[in-house]
Amino acid sequence: MGLPDNNAAVAAAVPAKARMTPAQLFDFAAQAAARGDMTTAEAALRALTANPAAAIRNEARFRLARLIAPQTGRKAEAAILCRHILDEQPNAAPVRLELARLDAELGHMAAAGRELRAAQALDLPPDVSRAVRFYQQALDAIRPIGGSVEIALAPDTNINRATSGSSLNTVIGDFTLSRDAQATSGIGVVARAQAFARVPLDPQLTMVVRLSGSANIYRDPEFDDIVIAPQIGPEWSRGPDRINLSLGPGWRWYGADPYTFSIGESLDWQHRLGKRAQIRAGLSHAFVRNERDNLETGAAWGATGGLDRAFTARSGGGFSLNANRQGARDPGYAITGGGFSPYLYREVGHVTLTATLTYSHLAADQRLSLFTDRRIDNAYGVSLAATLRQIRIGSLAPLVRLRLDRNRSTVQIYDYKRVAGEVGLSSAF
Repeated sequence: MGLPDNNAAVAAAVPAKARMTPAQLFDFAAQAAARGDMTTAEAALRALTANPAAAIRNEARFRLARLIAPQTGRKAEAAILCRHILDEQPNAAPVRLELARLDAELGHMAAAGRELRAAQALDLPPDVSRAVRFYQQALDAIRPIGGSVEIALAPDTNINRATSGSSLNTVIGDFTLSRDAQATSGIGVVARAQAFARVPLDPQLTMVVRLSGSANIYRDPEFDDIVIAPQIGPEWSRGPDRINLSLGPGWRWYGADPYTFSIGESLDWQHRLGKRAQIRAGLSHAFVRNERDNLETGAAWGATGGLDRAFTARSGGGFSLNANRQGARDPGYAITGGGFSPYLYREVGHVTLTATLTYSHLAADQRLSLFTDRRIDNAYGVSLAATLRQIRIGSLAPLVRLRLDRNRSTVQIYDYKRVAGEVGLSSAF
């Protein structure tokens, strides 16, 4: 419904030649809503969202969000209205609370938690601070069905993360590498999606079902990379803590052919730390079967930890740590590693900017018989991303991301450089 139609709807409901001040039009909308005429109330509020005064248009957006949120299928639209308000008035704590509630009902629990931490970064009156704590407690009890999606065009200088050299040094001489074993550039389509449902078992226990997947598709299917992973498990919530146990299989196809199959389980814990932060930790185990090389089949273990914190209502950051162990039938493929990744985000107007650094190290148990050295890698990466919320297609917002990777390895075939970009659409809520 465009603005001219909204104005026409208001004009049709108002006596001829009547002129209303913004205060009178707010009252007119409230009266229409009270008698159940939601169409007229919505039209009046939408007309007010075009007012040049920020205080008036944002009040209209907030009332409109609360008017349409109870309607089936319009929560995402209400969340977008709240986000527009916060782009202009980041210290509007009641709006952040409403956005957190909508995010949670839409199933975007991480986004809801971030809004609550951002609200706590404000100098809140006692009654609003109590409301934030109430929402934090209620957040654990919400059991949504929802999902998210991201799709982008992805130019990449090294889609197969391969060496730029044309030959490989081995213990029996130099080998000439085939084209698919060398660094290959290309432009593909990247898609990531997840869907989930929470089924309540009791006030503190929920059964969670998830389905996640990703696909990197290129003109040459030889480099296509597809992953699908369903999971199911219970989730316990009590006070500031949430514990999730999940298990399930995972499939990966590379070059249109099966690459790995895994079956595993994970245990994740989140704990609210004060008003602005949360800590998280996880353990995982899986058996990974390599469909192409049986010598790479083995068990994998992992451990993660991290901290997320809101600095102000519009900025925050955190870090994550990880350690992992991949077993294999050939000790040359068995690796032990770990890494560290700090990140920062900042909202600037209608844009959310995020910067992430990564470092990881891995070492193989032994030297592969073909190579002269045992594999030891040190990988570095930087990622810069911008979500442009001013331009929207439904609940999707444009996303621009640039990533630079460098992996230094003692084994030439694993040594590579990569510059990759993504331009596409991301689920905003």
